[in-house]
Formats: sequence, structure tokens, C-alpha cells
Amino acid sequence: MRPMNASSETPPSRSGPRAAPFQAPQGDLAILPGSGNPVFAQAIAGCLDVPLVPCRAHVFSEGNVFVRIKENVRGRDVYVVQGVHYPVNDNFMELLFWIDALKRASAQYVTAVIPFFSYAKGDKKDEPRVSIRARVCADAIEAAGADRVLTMDLHSPQIQGFFGIPVDHLYARHVICDHLRSLKIPDLVVCSPDTGFAKEAVDYANLLGTPVVFGNKQRTDHSEQVEVLEVIGDVVDKNVFLVDDFTITGRSLISMAEALKQRGAKDIYAAVSHGVFSKGAGARIGESLIRQMFITDTIETPFDPLPDNVQVVSVAPLFATAIRSIHERTSISQLFPEAHD
Repeated sequence: MRPMNASSETPPSRSGPRAAPFQAPQGDLAILPGSGNPVFAQAIAGCLDVPLVPCRAHVFSEGNVFVRIKENVRGRDVYVVQGVHYPVNDNFMELLFWIDALKRASAQYVTAVIPFFSYAKGDKKDEPRVSIRARVCADAIEAAGADRVLTMDLHSPQIQGFFGIPVDHLYARHVICDHLRSLKIPDLVVCSPDTGFAKEAVDYANLLGTPVVFGNKQRTDHSEQVEVLEVIGDVVDKNVFLVDDFTITGRSLISMAEALKQRGAKDIYAAVSHGVFSKGAGARIGESLIRQMFITDTIETPFDPLPDNVQVVSVAPLFATAIRSIHERTSISQLFPEAHD
């Protein structure tokens, strides 16, 4: 997390900006790192063999956010990498300010690269007198001047429809499944902790060539407490792979792991696209029945050190490939082979 009155600054490149190998009519490719994902942005830039745009983000003592681009971006195709994770509102406002600064600096195209979009959880009006927060954020990103959004594993894919600009929606499952296959785990079954992630769990199972089972859980309020009601499917003497889009407290996955063990499962593995991990979640998962958990590197500011049973799998190459395709105006459907089935 960022302290008050703190700065995040990218130093100028000693060799100056280098042109991207492909000279597109939309201008040179440029990657600008927001303070929310500086390491992830550097990994993307490394995959693309381009330097980061020198920039500075500063938070004044009263919380006011200031951003400045320290290099000419006129006519360039700029991708600002800034996730919307803790501190969520600071990071979101910084994203808007980067977009505005780039448009005012005459960047030709500005793509908001949002590795994790926390407000995607607010995708519907399921209670009286509540805000559809994801729609409000989408409107703000458009109003700031973004030409495009690149993100990964939104809580609900239909959130893409909240935007009037193109949205490229990536999925972590191919990267995670490639890693899992390398472990050669026998008798594997994929499990969704609830019906909300059931379709995605089926996609995981199809990629891995395994059966799929489903959990049934409920939350009665906003306390982040969960109760597992049932497991639908056979897990006796099976190694189970729990999958979800994100976890905050870890309680859903932990409760499901306990339920699976009670029903005769052997080892429990888990994977989430976004390891949000609120304070205490890491220790909770470390002491749980989950043998090993895989997360991606979309969030790089955990409250606590990750426990030994949590491993990070990078999706920076996936984002880099998508950015290259967008920049060169080629299809990114190659990243989703099942789309051609």
C-alpha cells in the first residue's frame, strides 16, 4: 500500500525512447506504469522490448493525487497499466488522471490496461437503492478519454457491455492450466465453489480434460462470511482443483476445501486469477487444507507476505501479446483457441 505523502516515479531512460519494431500508423508503442502495478508494467514492457514511459505519481499529505508524464507522448499509442485494487479509490482516480494527462499531451490512442478491476463486483442492482458501481466506473473511464480497455477475468463478462468503447477481456485459465499440467496431478477433478463460477469451471475442466463438480454456498450479508451447503458431484479419492476469479478473505475456498475433504477428496489445489488477499487472508490460507494455491501477478501489493502454499504465475506475457496484437491491429482471438472450436 502507498503511504501518505508518497511518490511513485519512473526514471527517464538513459538511451531515450526506442521505436517499436512495427511502425504502425497509430504511432509508436508506449507503456506507462501507474503506481498500482509498476512491476507488472515492467514485465510487460520487457516482453515487448520497449522502455517504460518515464512518469511520476505523487500523493500529497491530505490524499490529493498528482500525476505527470516526463516524456513526449504526442502521436503515440500509449497503454497505461494501472490496476484498481487496494487502495481502490486512489488507484482508480490515478488511472483517470493518467488517461486525462495522456489525452492532453496529445497521445493518439490511450488504452487503459486494468489487470484487476475491483469495482467489477458491483455489476448489478440486486438490492434496493444501491449503485451499479461498475457502470459508474465505466462511464468515468470513457469520460476521461480512454479509447480502449484491456483487462482480465472480470467478475461478470457482461460488464464489457457497460463500456461504449472496445474492451478486450483476457482469461487467466490457459496460463494457469499450462502450469497445472506441468505438475502431472493424477485423478484430478475441477470444482467451482459456487454456481456463479460454474461456466468458467467447465472451461477449466475442458482445457484439462477432467470432470467437473460444483459447490453450493450462500452469503446472508456483506460480512464476507460464507456457508457451504452442498457439493454436487463425486470427489471420493479424487484430487480436487478449486477455481475462482478472485479471493479476498479466502474463506470461500477454505470452507469448500473442508467440505471436499469431508466428502472423501484427497489433496485440494486451488487457483484464482486475482489474489486480492485482505489482511489476514494469507495466514488463513497458509493454515488451511489447501495444499497449493496458484494466483497471477495482477496484484502486487498484498497486505501480508504470501504463505508457502501460494505460488504466483505470471500473466505479463499474455498481456504483452494482447497489447502487441492491439497495436498492430491484428486479432487477439489467437489467445483463446477454444473460440475457434
